[in-house]
Amino acid sequence: MKAFARHVGVLHAESVSLETVARQFGTPCYVYSRAALEAAYREFQEACAGRDALVCYAVKANSNLAVLDVFARLGSGFDIVSGGELTRVLAAGGRPERILFSGVGKSEAEIRQGLAAGILCFNVESRGELQRLNAVAASMGRRAPMSLRVNPDVDPATHPYIATGLRENKFGIAADEALELYREAARMGGVQAAGIDCHIGSQLTETSPFLEALDKVLELVDRLATEGIRLEHLDIGGGLGIRYKDESPPSVRDYLAGLLARLGSRPLKLILEPGRSLVGNAGVLLTRVEYLKHGPDKSFAVVDAAMNDLLRPALYQAWHDIVPVAEAMGPARTYDVVGPVCETGDWLARERELRLEPGQLLAVMSAGAYGMSMSSNYNTRPRAAEVMIDGASAWLVRERETVESLYGGERRLPR
Repeated sequence: MKAFARHVGVLHAESVSLETVARQFGTPCYVYSRAALEAAYREFQEACAGRDALVCYAVKANSNLAVLDVFARLGSGFDIVSGGELTRVLAAGGRPERILFSGVGKSEAEIRQGLAAGILCFNVESRGELQRLNAVAASMGRRAPMSLRVNPDVDPATHPYIATGLRENKFGIAADEALELYREAARMGGVQAAGIDCHIGSQLTETSPFLEALDKVLELVDRLATEGIRLEHLDIGGGLGIRYKDESPPSVRDYLAGLLARLGSRPLKLILEPGRSLVGNAGVLLTRVEYLKHGPDKSFAVVDAAMNDLLRPALYQAWHDIVPVAEAMGPARTYDVVGPVCETGDWLARERELRLEPGQLLAVMSAGAYGMSMSSNYNTRPRAAEVMIDGASAWLVRERETVESLYGGERRLPR
């Protein structure tokens, strides 16, 4: 069964009408399919069958506790980039020995938090971070498991804001510097070189950049082995894209087949960090048309969701399909779908052919990744509710914020 499909002309999430969800929980509202989350995760599991492998969900894509709980129950690991994400994963039942800590700016407090929790590994991104990790771990009487995130200087052929494997990007350690840094780590008493990490970007739709990066990383792995530095795991990151419009990303099986062939018989545990490919197509954003505005040059559908709810179109000029939950009978027009935020950049879609009427419910598709997790309160707008569909049941997994809660921690000056 498709996670989102029409029944009697109305779009459903699993067995629940999205009209029912909107009536019960209001709009804007994020809606996720548990079945879609589980199916996406199992696709990775099945593609890794017979290998020593760990799938670590990249929490930044969608950090709702219910989403994390679904993956934790399936035995998932987790890739985190902050102490806050670590706290969320543990609250959702994630196992600390399956948590990777990535990110370029880990604070001393976050390092202590990770060490105290007993996480699997720190992905180190600079010499300064390696030195800090060593010092903090030594002060706690620990040896911190670490891997270096190697920047292979490979063009991932994606949007420049989500490319992370080029020399000019802030991420990782240049491949030609990593060897000496591993040697330095081997002389330290507070760290243990457990693996090697490489992540070159997000929304990749071809396998060739992955393979090019892996070749460079494996060359370093083999060189380290000749020097007696034998690693336990290879973390090949995430970044596999999804279909938003007309992209044709490889299947998980095809994506991994080439990587596993390159890995060959090397005795390394394989770690993956998928994010978007697990949650992107498992969620939609429900929004309602407030006004239809017909100008001399353009027609606008003004909806109640905005750039503060879904930032990707404004930030990345990203495409999300937008479909009426129930088809309207009016004439088709070309619309820009825009929100009420006071910015010209507040748009969800441009030049879409749609049949619309005021009050109509729309679904912004493929919104499960980097939707709610990147949302904000700009214009003092409460963030949306989040709902998880499980078969015929709809569960509120995040309450809609209230305006009062937004300024509850603020204080006026005394007279």
